[in-house]
Amino acid sequence: MKVDAHQHFWTIARSDYGWLTPELPLLWRDFFSADLAPLAQAAGVDKTVVVQAAPTMEETLYLLKLVANEPLVGGVVGWVPMLDPDAASFIEELGREPKFKGVRPMLQDLPDDDWIANPGLDPAVDALVTHGLAFDALVYVRHLPYLAKFAARHPELRIVIDHVAKPYLPNDQGVARTNAGARVGEDWIEWTHWMGEFAGMKNVLCKFSGMVTEAPPGYTDDAFSPYFAFLLSQFGPQRLMWGSDWPVLNLNGDYASWHACVERLASSLGKEDRAAIFGETARSFYRL
Repeated sequence: MKVDAHQHFWTIARSDYGWLTPELPLLWRDFFSADLAPLAQAAGVDKTVVVQAAPTMEETLYLLKLVANEPLVGGVVGWVPMLDPDAASFIEELGREPKFKGVRPMLQDLPDDDWIANPGLDPAVDALVTHGLAFDALVYVRHLPYLAKFAARHPELRIVIDHVAKPYLPNDQGVARTNAGARVGEDWIEWTHWMGEFAGMKNVLCKFSGMVTEAPPGYTDDAFSPYFAFLLSQFGPQRLMWGSDWPVLNLNGDYASWHACVERLASSLGKEDRAAIFGETARSFYRL
């Protein structure tokens, strides 16, 4: 099974996507399975995992209804208010949905970088473990120390770091797309340190996704090669999964190009290792 471990659908009229505005014209329209299907088919993708894009349970319920009879989508990663006193009940209820596979609290957008270290999350996490659900960590590098405490406190929880924690990706002149070039070298050191720490935690995996939008315009494979090589050396292919982050990647690339890029990065690996990165890791992690 070939799996795209990270993609999105949305309907603009829902109005609960705070980050999505007309200032992003490439994304300011509805995106559905009919838009993704030909791209996935061309890449040989059999199943996808659709991930929430709004911090509301309403959007999660909408996605579950949207893909209930969609054969391309194998699972949904949704959102719940994890600090709500009823969070465990919400998770139990959602867990009855066959395609509900986990939660993602959008940590990168929260005002407190250490939110994830709050022990008040424990009842919700216990419910995730009880019902066999996973946890997607949408973070920047600065969140990794707190995520490490969280992962160590919950060794039974299956955790995947989305978009390799969005490190700064420099261009040929060493300047990051985020105009934070002065921090590029510093960021690499911090990123490798913490990703190395997570590699020692067997409950933590990593998605090789979301990097296109962090890369400088006109990027080549070389922009991603050091990150792929490091993650492969630390996590191995059985704990590394490919995701498109479609349609967000349209801001700086396209589905076919990103898929082909990672195929080239993995071309020296054996058949089983490539199969893990492009499907088996995600299939097992999300229990598709």
